Amino acid sequence: MAKKVLIIDDEKPTREFIRKMLESFDLNLEIHTDGENVKSGIEAIERIHPDIVLLDIQMPDGNGFDVLKGVSYKSFEVIFITAFQEFAVQAIKFSALDYILKPIDADELKNAVTNAIQLLSHKRDDSQFHVLQNNIQPQLKRKLVLKTQESIFVVEIDDIVHCEADKNYTFFYLNDGKKILVSKTLKDYDTLLSGLQFFRVHQSHLINLNCVERYDKQDGGSVILKDGTAIPLSPAKKEQFFKSLDQL
Repeated sequence: MAKKVLIIDDEKPTREFIRKMLESFDLNLEIHTDGENVKSGIEAIERIHPDIVLLDIQMPDGNGFDVLKGVSYKSFEVIFITAFQEFAVQAIKFSALDYILKPIDADELKNAVTNAIQLLSHKRDDSQFHVLQNNIQPQLKRKLVLKTQESIFVVEIDDIVHCEADKNYTFFYLNDGKKILVSKTLKDYDTLLSGLQFFRVHQSHLINLNCVERYDKQDGGSVILKDGTAIPLSPAKKEQFFKSLDQL
């Protein structure tokens, strides 16, 4: 059965351009281009019940987040489209949702849609949309969505004690003792959490600076966290680590 894709963008040439690219992918898609703003986008979602929504962020009467907030039908995968890196992109990343940048690259679009189709076999969890609504408000503390093969976890940033690399996976250690394995690299989370008092003390370790208890000099130097975990401190990172602690 063909998957229904709805394109919501305020520029008609852009909607048609995306439609033609989608048609060239041979992915068995039923493509709709009814959404030209927030109002018509909401109406189209409620009428069509799409499987996948390609959603522009900036529109004349609001933004893509207003569309998600305004619909009662939410059993679809969303791929945001934006013209530039912005605060909203960070919120999308924290919510573990997908996005592509304009000008749209055909390979990136195909990969995003293919991934969305694969996700359709799993039950849609509205928690990601709820977290996104939280994360787009600058005055609120960010929440991080961690997706495993079995579950979707919503984590308060302050509850993360440290992260540990395991090849292309990352272990998250939380202050309640929970351990979560996510299929993304530590580099991805280092980039995402930078500026939020996280510091990569070692190639394999990213720590929450607020969870540091002390620094032990023996055995080359280790950071001792409040949960008792000893994390090696790379000599190349030592100076910047202490500067970062002073700035807390």
